[in-house]
Amino acid sequence: MSLPPEPASSLQRALRLLRIVAAGDAAGMRLKDIASAAGCGQPSAHRALRDLMAEGFVEQVAGGKRYRPALDFFVLAARAGQSGGLRELARPALLRLSATLSDTVFLLVRNGYDAVCLDRIEGPFPIRSFTGDIGGKVPLGLGQGSLAMLAHLPEAERDAVIRFNMPRLLDRGFLDEAALRGALDRAREQGWVNLNTGLIPGMAGVAVPVCDADGRAVAALSVGTLLERLRDDRLANVVGILKAEAEALGARLNPFDMALRYPSRSLSAIAG
Repeated sequence: MSLPPEPASSLQRALRLLRIVAAGDAAGMRLKDIASAAGCGQPSAHRALRDLMAEGFVEQVAGGKRYRPALDFFVLAARAGQSGGLRELARPALLRLSATLSDTVFLLVRNGYDAVCLDRIEGPFPIRSFTGDIGGKVPLGLGQGSLAMLAHLPEAERDAVIRFNMPRLLDRGFLDEAALRGALDRAREQGWVNLNTGLIPGMAGVAVPVCDADGRAVAALSVGTLLERLRDDRLANVVGILKAEAEALGARLNPFDMALRYPSRSLSAIAG
């Protein structure tokens, strides 16, 4: 005769809720949905969530109606992860790309409505870029790397970014929303972005997204070079080399890497 299962301890209940919140939507989960998924009442779920918040593992989204993992959760998970941080993982790829292509290569990540340069390997040709050096940022939609990321975001999220960033892009010389959406459609269709907009005379660039296990673009590998070095006879080979490195990098991503959610913290570590 088997014994009935013992009731879950408060620790077990808290850990179960933490797993549920971590697997939930990035915008957070409602208390009643968390309780339902955990198979417990809302008062019990609320007490466990309150304990997790006190320890820094869960936070309430602005307005207090939803819960999501907090920074300490990602710090702990990142330390336990087998793979290193994004910048550390990508550095060999950037070095290979720069040596193979003899061009300047960038690693970009998303930070809210912006794209941030997390790393850069200088090539032999003098160039100018939108992001500039490591730590530079531009609105998503400006430059090949940020276009590659924006194009591969979920539709609703992409539209929200476009609505917010369109005035900023117009101030930087972008034509209009129709031109931006056309560029994003082409980027999704072909899987890469090639830019020669004339915003930086004599410069051209090509970029591919780096996608996580869910197919979401979390970063981009980008090449900035002289216009004459990205003619059609060379472009296809550059794209192929970039795609191969991006796919290999995406397969090794640590989903808890702080650089994917808090790139400024990674940049602070570099500066220090």
